Amino acid sequence: MYSNYSGAEHYFTPRPRSRLGFKLIHAYLRGRRFQFLTSKSVFSKNCVDLGTKILVEHMILPEKGYVLDMGCGYGVIGIVAAALNPNIHVIMVDINRRAVNLAKHNIKINRVNNAEARCGNLYEPVKGMVFECILSNPPISAGMATVRAIVVEAPKYMSEGGMFQVVVRSKIGKERFTRMLNEVFGNSMVLARESGYRVLMAEKKSMP
Repeated sequence: MYSNYSGAEHYFTPRPRSRLGFKLIHAYLRGRRFQFLTSKSVFSKNCVDLGTKILVEHMILPEKGYVLDMGCGYGVIGIVAAALNPNIHVIMVDINRRAVNLAKHNIKINRVNNAEARCGNLYEPVKGMVFECILSNPPISAGMATVRAIVVEAPKYMSEGGMFQVVVRSKIGKERFTRMLNEVFGNSMVLARESGYRVLMAEKKSMP
């Protein structure tokens, strides 16, 4: 049971203590209508944030296989991906237990059968798994050490030819993220530039 704590909390908090304040929001993404239940102490509780929207509109999905939504929040990216392609299985991961519980609920209300949400820190909930695609609107506010871990650890969980796609603010992170992707993957490209954001992608290449 949650306490009556009402102070400000970071959305990267594993177990938020703020009061539950549910809100149902609606979004039109990739030509479809979705609805999401949100609450306090989760990222962008009042509406789907612009960075997430831009990633969703431009993300490239595999024809089949497993897709990971890293830092899923209440599940927008993963749920839209699952709805767009019933031949993939989407796993959504977040450290915030409240966000994961909301994501599980949102999977049901959007009637997607090929997605699940797991709680845990970074890649811990998917140890031993391999993904054809990893998607992320990374938790910049959690610090660059956390964000860097998302990028650096990604290849261990990716198939050959797998795609890593991330959205970043152009002014804040484009150079840092591009450099990071090139260091880790040996390649990077810009999928989209829009409204001060960039969607970047790197591919896991085969070993020489």
